[in-house]
Amino acid sequence: MNYNKQHEEDLQRIRGLRLIDDDFMNACFDGNIEGTELILRIILGKSDIKVVNVHTQQVMKNLLGRDIWLDIDALDSEGKEYDIEIQRADKGAGFKRARYHSSILDAHTLKPNEDFAKLPETYIIFITENDVIGENEPIYIVERQIVNIGKPFDDGEHIIYVNGANKDGTTELGRLMHDFMCTSPDDMNYKMLADKVRYFKEDEEGVKAMCKAMEDMRNEAVEKDRIENAMTMIKDGKLSLEKIAEYTSLALDKVRELAAPKVAQ
Repeated sequence: MNYNKQHEEDLQRIRGLRLIDDDFMNACFDGNIEGTELILRIILGKSDIKVVNVHTQQVMKNLLGRDIWLDIDALDSEGKEYDIEIQRADKGAGFKRARYHSSILDAHTLKPNEDFAKLPETYIIFITENDVIGENEPIYIVERQIVNIGKPFDDGEHIIYVNGANKDGTTELGRLMHDFMCTSPDDMNYKMLADKVRYFKEDEEGVKAMCKAMEDMRNEAVEKDRIENAMTMIKDGKLSLEKIAEYTSLALDKVRELAAPKVAQ
């Protein structure tokens, strides 16, 4: 594709991006302590939350199963950890996914032989474009309970679903969800979010960063396709590793790595 045409397509796409879109959210919230504090304070109704660390697309490895990527991983001044997941597709916000994220978060918070009592409070928060639970509530708060006596279990695990379809302008949460769906910073309610969106949509350096991010995502997609094709050829066993490297445009060392037997951890 012609570079100028691709650049114009990228610019057009940037104009249409919203905070509910993964790639744009990654850019707007990475290292953005004030913005993360804002959304946590509104969602949890706690005005005193102090975020001390925040990153996007944090990888949490699971040697025995599936790794996870946290959309927004934040830590507050009290040691509470937050995983904020942005989901446009309903199937990406399944209840068992929330359970899995919670378990992996727990597995990464304790050092070997550390007492279980030191597990921090964790919050798994799904911000969804649609009302995935379907009860027409702006927010759904999930807590464990000792069912037969009706008392909370109080293990420090919290799961929350925020209904992005709720844009009630009379509430802070509704105004926040409105901002997540906006394409123009001029239409947003919260200045600190609008300023970040404006930077990546209108500032020369911010737009350049977004264009670079889009280029990187295209390259990653191409690399993923090459690896998947190579794995199929390796499994088939009809071609030499040298030929697989030639046909997929992967480095021979990479193909050898893919073909090497996996050692159990």
